[in-house]
Amino acid sequence: MAAKRGKQAVRGGGVPAWALFGIGVVVGAAAMGYAVKRDWVPSLRTHELPMPNPEAKPAGPGDSGIADGGSAKAKPNFDFYQVLPEKEVVIPDAELSAKAKAEALAKAQQAPGSVAPASSAAGRYLLQVGSFPSADQADATKAKLALQGFVANVQPVVIKGETWYRVRLGPYRDAGTLEKVKQQLTGAGIPAIALKEKN
Repeated sequence: MAAKRGKQAVRGGGVPAWALFGIGVVVGAAAMGYAVKRDWVPSLRTHELPMPNPEAKPAGPGDSGIADGGSAKAKPNFDFYQVLPEKEVVIPDAELSAKAKAEALAKAQQAPGSVAPASSAAGRYLLQVGSFPSADQADATKAKLALQGFVANVQPVVIKGETWYRVRLGPYRDAGTLEKVKQQLTGAGIPAIALKEKN
């Protein structure tokens, strides 16, 4: 009987679970209040937020709303029209298609055993995939093309005292082949510009 009384005494002297939970909530709330009062909670630090500029003016119609930060990562420059030397001409897509159709028509009208005449507008066709200020960027683009099955070359060129690295495919003998390769590149998600070298 004494053993039964001992068990009941232990059972009756314990703290209920709801009381422990309530004590935990009260202690946690007190600790959070203390942390907020001491400014230890980062999301509530209002004195560290940017202050409004009283001299600010509304953006004009031509403003993009983004400040020109000098620390921004430099993006590759794809301004091919400034980078290309004067001995090359950019061929627009419509003109390239027209030239390819004209060449195909001329080839179809040619006699079966005759040799194809040399093109009257002598020159080579090229595809330029990019022009980069860094050789590493150009090599990375060349590797990307190699993974797609294209053989490219990197040509350094100095323009206005700066060295640029052009990634190119070709040369191609006719506009038809150039157009076909350009369409394959477009299908692979790789933009390219068709060029013709002048003699």
